[in-house]
Amino acid sequence: MKKDIKAVKFLDYRTINEGKREELIKVFTRVLDSGWYILGKEVEAFEKEFAAFCGTKYCVGVGNGLDALILIIEAYKELGIFDRGDEIIVPANTYIASILAVSKSDLVPVFVEPDLNTYTIDPKAIEKAISPKTKAILPVHLYGQLADMHSINQIAQEYGLKVIEDSAQSHGALYHNGKRAGNLGHASGFSFYPGKNLGGIGDGGAVTTNDASLAEVISAMRNYGSHKKYYNKYKGINSRLDEVQAAFLRVKLHDLDKENQYRRRVAKRYMDEISHPDIIKPVWGGGNDHVFHVFVVRTANRENFQNYLLSKNINTIIHYPLPPHKQEAYKSMNNKSYPLTEEIHTSIISIPISQVIGDEEVDYVIKTVNEYRA
Repeated sequence: MKKDIKAVKFLDYRTINEGKREELIKVFTRVLDSGWYILGKEVEAFEKEFAAFCGTKYCVGVGNGLDALILIIEAYKELGIFDRGDEIIVPANTYIASILAVSKSDLVPVFVEPDLNTYTIDPKAIEKAISPKTKAILPVHLYGQLADMHSINQIAQEYGLKVIEDSAQSHGALYHNGKRAGNLGHASGFSFYPGKNLGGIGDGGAVTTNDASLAEVISAMRNYGSHKKYYNKYKGINSRLDEVQAAFLRVKLHDLDKENQYRRRVAKRYMDEISHPDIIKPVWGGGNDHVFHVFVVRTANRENFQNYLLSKNINTIIHYPLPPHKQEAYKSMNNKSYPLTEEIHTSIISIPISQVIGDEEVDYVIKTVNEYRA
């Protein structure tokens, strides 16, 4: 007998962590009893394990995903590769953290429109945006789908640019060449915010890279610019992955591939069974290059659709209601026009998907979406 669906949560943090409760308590106790809470054995072990998972030589645990990107850019400045006023090409369609990382480092974000099929940065538009001041491309693997890294890396190689991945939403995504997110450019920033596919119980982040010099600078800069206590080589910050979060992430990393596969199974059902003519589904070839951090659809009258789903006890989120160039924080860009980005941000809505959503809940979402009357 089918259970009565009272509500479909967008993301059920408690249920996600409940399945790992005993092991999480065990590792928390291990950290508590160790008496060492900052940059200890848990962070060191997680860095090794996550680097191996991503296929990179180095991983540096930091405080959050924004700091991960900032530290990459600041480290390149320390290495003499970037300078104040240099330009970094970024997708116009992204969460604002990708843009903040550039401007917080006194570099200039140059916006490029996305591919409307994938919502990731359009390589065909990148080359037109390159100027003598351009030093890097920062592709974002938005919503969990990998950007066209083959084309992006070809452009970067031709123009001598660095490629900085924003992998905050793409943990475990596998590219066609067999490499994972985090190992598809020169460096990558990750977030372990609780809602991510690999999420902590609190904030956290990491940088992955194969560049020994970059990793060395970042590992010092996250710790006040110091490799040795009280001796500061750089003007750093305090952005260290906590020991307890590292321990939690080590537990969760074990199941990440399996949980991503479950998300893809749910996504395939949505792709195959949502048939409403006014609901535009994402474009996905069915491969492992998408980990469905969120499942986004587009519709012309988003507010009506969202209210309709809410009336049926289905929770949704809009990722994101206002693009970066229209934010008050970037007033000088408010008069700019990026039509594709603006179309996306006014029509996109995310429906529930996670590693713990049940089949009956998925059935209910599909049935309810198909019964929508615009």
